[in-house]
Amino acid sequence: MPHAFARSLAVAAALVLGAPSAFGQSAADRATARELGQDGQTALDAKNYAAAEDLFRRADALFHAPTLLLGYARAEAGLGKVVNASEAYNRIVREGVAPGGPDAFVKAVEAAKSEAPAVEARIASVTVIVSGPDNPTVTLDDQPLPVAALGVRRPVDPGSHVVKSSADGWEPAEATFAVVDAGSANATLAMKRIAVASAPPAATSPAPIVPLSPSAGTALGIDQGATQGHGGWQTTAGWVGIVAGGVGLATGSIAGVLAIGKHSALATECKTDCKQSDIDSYNAIGAVSTAGFIAGGVLAGAGLILLVTAPKTSASAGTARVTPYIGLGSFGAVGSF
Repeated sequence: MPHAFARSLAVAAALVLGAPSAFGQSAADRATARELGQDGQTALDAKNYAAAEDLFRRADALFHAPTLLLGYARAEAGLGKVVNASEAYNRIVREGVAPGGPDAFVKAVEAAKSEAPAVEARIASVTVIVSGPDNPTVTLDDQPLPVAALGVRRPVDPGSHVVKSSADGWEPAEATFAVVDAGSANATLAMKRIAVASAPPAATSPAPIVPLSPSAGTALGIDQGATQGHGGWQTTAGWVGIVAGGVGLATGSIAGVLAIGKHSALATECKTDCKQSDIDSYNAIGAVSTAGFIAGGVLAGAGLILLVTAPKTSASAGTARVTPYIGLGSFGAVGSF
């Protein structure tokens, strides 16, 4: 707009603001709005857009008029805040002027219609995408951004911007982007879950050792009385095999229990975030369990065969005395040789 036309419009607006108000503002409010509008126009002519924006905004709050809102729209456009400026221009056009309204108001509406297209053409856009949580808290330039606005084009002013997101149980994320006049950009934030340390396994009491009764020993194929009379290397090797087999079976049992617990944890975690390291750990524990059962069974079986086939010798007071035992996850023997 030419300088002379802008100044004449501001003067006309000041005269209109001096007339009685149909909206019930006090004379003091009208006088203050008139002075703020005149100072705002002076700042706008000097291209001091920040001061003009503040003066016109406060003037319009005291006495709403299209002339004051027009000054505010021009100041916002000068600051590069084209989204706010466009909204102000459109408001002037939507509200219009009542029949018989002041000529200054009519000219302000016409000026808004002619200036709005150039400002609207400068508006840029951004599409904000947040992956991870279902309902994150998102801000654009520290202003709340509704979840409903995610994934769709949103008007923004040209320049640099910052997008931030946060959610319970997730690491916060941040992204920056810049757009030129009428440009567009995408801002993508990939949020990650906060790692939770797993609790250490609860300590367990050692399984009690339960000596086998003679009948239990017979049921297992071991004659305790006969074994006391066996001699030679086969007897010693047989018992070593049984004890070693018991250790293997106990190891397989403990690893099996841990594998079952790990499988349950993986079944839950893999619904949302399954880690390869956890899968590898589960496979390793399963392999230990299988190896323990196989080795334990082979050693125990070999030891039992050696005991059964060992040559018998006469028992004496100095003969080794061995008592087999079985417990939860363990199998072996105790005694003296």
